[in-house]
Amino acid sequence: KTKPVGVIRGVYDAGHRCFGENYVQELIDKAPQLPEDIEWHFIGNLQSNKAKALLAGVPSLDMVESVDDEKIANRLDRVVADLGRRPLKVLVQVNTSGEESKFGVDPSGCVGLAKHVKLSCPNLVFSGLMTIGMLDYSSTPENFKALTSCRKEVCDELGIPEEQCELSMGMSADFEQAIEMGSTNVRVGSTIFGAREYPKKN
Repeated sequence: KTKPVGVIRGVYDAGHRCFGENYVQELIDKAPQLPEDIEWHFIGNLQSNKAKALLAGVPSLDMVESVDDEKIANRLDRVVADLGRRPLKVLVQVNTSGEESKFGVDPSGCVGLAKHVKLSCPNLVFSGLMTIGMLDYSSTPENFKALTSCRKEVCDELGIPEEQCELSMGMSADFEQAIEMGSTNVRVGSTIFGAREYPKKN
């Protein structure tokens, strides 16, 4: 988020290939300026009306980690088909902390949404679950445990091995604990790039 192309290229030149972005327009602006073999993950809240711009503007988009209802799943499925691009990997975002300010499906709905993606969205590839923990990190273990429990329920229902279901959880302040608890994908932009930089208001 908010990091210039030159800084991202420096990390690319060091050998890293998977990058995440939170904002649609930033990703559409950055992707064409960077090598095509970058695997872009979109990790922010995605509005249905921006799905086409995102997928058309970023041909190397590998995954959307923030599918949190059937509406956005259906929209992505249609856009992938309309563009004739390869199937898009998606994660179901689960609100494990119960905070109203957080996006994500309630844990009780994660099986239903995962099932919808797998069975009703032929142009999407259900790849796992994602959560964003609480800001004070005091309940992080509970958030991670909740996502791990969701994975077991989803895999049992869909008949897939747990190791084939990614867990995207853990950020710069708690990624080590997340890895210990089974995370396969940590989002550590601040650790690598430093804090976000926002334009100063006049």
